[in-house]
Amino acid sequence: MIAAQTLLQTLVDAGVEVCFANPGTSEMHLVAAVDRVPGMRPVLGLFEGAVTGMSDGYARMAGKPAANLLHLGPGLANGLANLHNARRAGSPVVNIVGDHATYHHQYDAPLASDIVGLARPMSAWVHSSRSAGQLAADGARAVQAAQQHPGQVATLIVPADVAWLEADHPAPPLPVPEPAPVGDDAVTAAATALRSGHAALLLRGSVLQGEGLVAAGRIAAATGCRLLCDTFAPRLERGAGRVVVERLPYFAEQLVDTLAAVEQLVLVGATPPVAFFAYPGKPSWCSPDGCRITHLAHPHEDGTGALRALADLLGAPATGSTVADHRVADGASGRWDQFGIGQSIARHLPEGAIVADEAATSSLGPALALSTAAPHDVLSLTGGSIGQGLPVAAGAAVACPDRKVVCLHGDGGAMYTLQTLWTMAREQLDVTTVIFANRSYAILNIELMRVGAEAGAGALSMLDLGNPALDWVSLAHGMGVEAVRVDSLDAFDDAFAAAIVCRGPRLVEAVL
Repeated sequence: MIAAQTLLQTLVDAGVEVCFANPGTSEMHLVAAVDRVPGMRPVLGLFEGAVTGMSDGYARMAGKPAANLLHLGPGLANGLANLHNARRAGSPVVNIVGDHATYHHQYDAPLASDIVGLARPMSAWVHSSRSAGQLAADGARAVQAAQQHPGQVATLIVPADVAWLEADHPAPPLPVPEPAPVGDDAVTAAATALRSGHAALLLRGSVLQGEGLVAAGRIAAATGCRLLCDTFAPRLERGAGRVVVERLPYFAEQLVDTLAAVEQLVLVGATPPVAFFAYPGKPSWCSPDGCRITHLAHPHEDGTGALRALADLLGAPATGSTVADHRVADGASGRWDQFGIGQSIARHLPEGAIVADEAATSSLGPALALSTAAPHDVLSLTGGSIGQGLPVAAGAAVACPDRKVVCLHGDGGAMYTLQTLWTMAREQLDVTTVIFANRSYAILNIELMRVGAEAGAGALSMLDLGNPALDWVSLAHGMGVEAVRVDSLDAFDDAFAAAIVCRGPRLVEAVL
């Protein structure tokens, strides 16, 4: 068999079952290998930013990597923004990037570029394979590297001739690395901190799910500490019956106010909270003066095990702290705005749904309403690079085909990766997308004011999406997704309810 087949078989044997792809000439032998290696599902994306975002969403829900198949340096570069988000999410991702044949490099062909240099900023592991016989083993190392806790981006560069030459056999899977254990001293120090004043646990990563969240609730019940998470946590279990966790606010001054009374901040898989951007006259470091910061578990360590050990040391009760009640509006009510829409979404959201949230300035209303909706998972814009919501939703739907996915998206950000709608239609992914159509980069209008910059008509035109107005119904229809436009709460409630009970992709454009 050729080396491309040994690589794909190695990936499948290591548990990589999906390949999100936008390939080119240098990857054709890898493309052809899909028909010769059972067990690999190819999913085509029409833009590399959609491809890399889909692998991020898949990894967050599947807990393991998919592969991305990308074409040379420019193809990788097109996907870097959502690889940035994946890196910030701690998502395990394996990039397979085709390259020119080794003997072709000497000619400096038009698509030649420094692929290693492009990959390095977003990848924790980068390797260019130089031997067909070694390619399968390189693939096994890439999968292992991607699964270093909590997850990271691994990029394997495959020259075309390395893929098409003969090779002997696939490589066996390598052991999946376990998270590093947390020492007793760290657990004791955290217990002391939580007993020493107004305290909070700041949680990130897998501790916001399952056993980790339960253990954090037990600790809060024992000590009265607050449970916090970052504004943009990679994956957060929320809703009725779940331990209540406060999401830190986005704006720096609100973040400072939220943390003002905290004297002891214990970090579990998180880093100290800082402002998203620098602002004239506003703080960048947002923890209060005198606040003592204690690390219970660093991101590469076993945060869930550490929380269990801490709960036991504190003699915490088995039942945990406050959990959310199930409380939703009886019917469509309220104003035609994000808060009324949020109540409607919460009322119809099915148990076990996955919510991909990139609604930006329209996020608050749904977030408040969903806090007491049916239990669900929330996937956020971890790295702040917009255009993540649609592909993350698609990737989550591939990972969890039996769960309804709801994508909440601002119209400006959705334009970055609107090609994902085509993949949703092609794969018949069960995603209901809500576009908050305010015809503006609304967050930038807010930021313009906050940084104190003076703007005239020309500057403001750069933040305006209303000339011409985006037609999301036509855009969706053009890519095979059923869609409807609404401009009232009653109409939205009917449209969203209808989309939720149907399988397959649907889009609701809410004109605000």
